[in-house]
Order: sequence, then structure tokens, then C-alpha cells
Amino acid sequence: MILKLGEASAIRLLVSSQVLDEVEGALRRKAPEALGAFALLLDRSNIEVVPSPTDEAIRGCLSVTGHRGDAGVLAAALDGQVDYFVTLDRQHFLDNPRMSGFTSFPIGTPGDFLAWLRARWA
Repeated sequence: MILKLGEASAIRLLVSSQVLDEVEGALRRKAPEALGAFALLLDRSNIEVVPSPTDEAIRGCLSVTGHRGDAGVLAAALDGQVDYFVTLDRQHFLDNPRMSGFTSFPIGTPGDFLAWLRARWA
């Protein structure tokens, strides 16, 4: 649904190049036949790639996430000034008590985001 909203230009979708690299790597290993569909999906949903964060920004997030890769994703979201951060990562984001108050934007699952969006549009 989130990708369809992006395709309809109802919302602006941002992603870090690191996340795209991770997804592409997983697809290459587990479902290489899906790479074409993935590229088409990205194109149709109008996803914008945010610039890579600086090492300084990543270091600033590392103390919160405890994981360098996730610190880079969080730093990219902060730099991209997102309104909402969508993730399924419970350990480093959703259930991480250090995240409380660290960002100016909410962090949640895709379902959480859709509920948040519905409330804003109501």
C-alpha cells in the first residue's frame, strides 16, 4: 500500500542507498528472478534516494542503534528530514528504548505508518 501511495504521488518516498543495496543483495542471493520486478517497483513508486550520510552523522546515531549499518540508515533519515521512518527492525529501532526522543519523527511498522497517515488525512 505504501508503494502504491508513492506511485499515486500521494506521499513522497525516500530511501537510503544503503537500504537499496541491502535489498538488492538479498534478492540476488535468494530470488534473482525478482530483480527486474524490484527495479520496476522502485521506478513506479517514485522512490527518491537520499544522499549518503557523513561519517560524523553515522557516528552520532551509532550510540543509539548500536549497529553501524542501522546508524547509517537512521542518519540518512535524519538528513532527509523524513516525516515518518518505516521499518520492521525491532532490535535496533522499534523496541530500542534509546530511540525514544532521539528523532523528531515517529518510527513504526508499515501498518503503524498507514494508521498515522490515515489520522493525518482525517
